[in-house]
Amino acid sequence: MAELATIARPYAEALFGVAEAGDPAAWSTLVSELAQVAALPEVQSVATSPKVSHAQVVELLLAAVKSPVKESAEVKNLVQMLIENHRLALLPEIQTQFEALKNAKAGAADAVIVSAFPLEGAQLNDLVASLERKFKCKLKPTVEIDNSLIGGVRVTVGDEVLDTSVRARLASMQAALTA
Repeated sequence: MAELATIARPYAEALFGVAEAGDPAAWSTLVSELAQVAALPEVQSVATSPKVSHAQVVELLLAAVKSPVKESAEVKNLVQMLIENHRLALLPEIQTQFEALKNAKAGAADAVIVSAFPLEGAQLNDLVASLERKFKCKLKPTVEIDNSLIGGVRVTVGDEVLDTSVRARLASMQAALTA
C-alpha cells in the first residue's frame, strides 16, 4: 500500500522530530500502543460513528494507552489531528515508518529470521553477529518458526531477503533440472 506509506510519511517524520527532542524510546512505545489500539475494528467503528464527537474519540484513544508520554500536548494534538482528518487508520503505518526512522538514526535495522527450528542462545547470537557483518549494521532480530523450510533460515532485513533454507535450495534445483 504505497499510498498509505506516502500519506503516513510526513506524520512519522514530524513525530520523529518531536521524539528526538525528548525520549525516542518512550515515543516509540507510545506510537506502538496507539497503532495497536487504532487497528482494532471496534475503535475504527467508534471513530467513524457520527454519534461520537472527535473529542470523545481522542479521550478514548488516550485512555487506552499506558505510556507516560500520552500526557503531552504534542500527543493530544497528533491524535486530534488524525481523527479530525479521518486518518486514524494511518497509525500502524506511521508506527512502521517511525521505527524505520529511529533505526536509521541509530544505525540499526530490524531483522526477521525465519527458521525451521527454534534458535536460541549462542546459536542465535552467532547468526546475528554474522548477519551484522554482512549487512554492516546493528540488527534487532525477531525469530519466527516455519516448519515448511525443512532446514536453514530465511532472513529479511529491510527489503533484502537472504534465503538459505533447504526448501529454497530444493526449489532452485528443481528449476535447474526442469530448464
